[in-house]
Amino acid sequence: MQKPKILLIEDEEDIAALIKLHAEISGYKLSVEVDGLNGFRAVEREKPDLVILDIMLPGQSGLDVCRKIKTNPDLKNIPVIILSAKSEELDVVLGLELGADDYVSKPFSPKILFSRVRAVLRRGKEPEKGPQHLVFGPFTMEVDRYLLRKKDKHITLTLSEFGILRRLVQSRGKVLTRNQLLDDIQSSDAFVVDRNIDVHIASLRKKLGPSFHWIETVRGVGYRFKDDDEE
Repeated sequence: MQKPKILLIEDEEDIAALIKLHAEISGYKLSVEVDGLNGFRAVEREKPDLVILDIMLPGQSGLDVCRKIKTNPDLKNIPVIILSAKSEELDVVLGLELGADDYVSKPFSPKILFSRVRAVLRRGKEPEKGPQHLVFGPFTMEVDRYLLRKKDKHITLTLSEFGILRRLVQSRGKVLTRNQLLDDIQSSDAFVVDRNIDVHIASLRKKLGPSFHWIETVRGVGYRFKDDDEE
């Protein structure tokens, strides 16, 4: 079986060496670039299965690299995990809104980092269960193709956003906790999970438009997708 390919864009040699060691232990093939410009060129050239991306890079910032990946039709489905010492909530929100699939703060645990890597890669490979087309109002989710359409218009979602929306739609009327929503796409780092799920939901609501009313916040618990009778 071919090892999944990971591209690490990181200019700190010690951190890159640590991640490379744990990648080999975890069964991944990892290559390293040390600046943003060459890092993006490597993404174009190699089309890795996943990118781990620092923010503070020479040449071009990691946020710019993330934006370029997620706005490129040939690259936008490559998952990106941001790994950065910039851990303020605003930095996390910005990274996720640019399309990053997860955000891990430095200092970090290699074990947690690679649990995130496994979760992100797994959701793109596991066979889907249940209906392959989910319909609500003018929206249609093509589960097997990771596509969301509003009538004839395609709406671009990150893999995390798509996974959360799919889980909500498949559980119409049922309240889901944040941890339940992220079972398939995150590790069990509760602090980060609780913060990130709210950011993903806010991003979903923004992308789906002001008339989108199906996702209900259940205070102190999580979220619920309204049942057909409530629409």
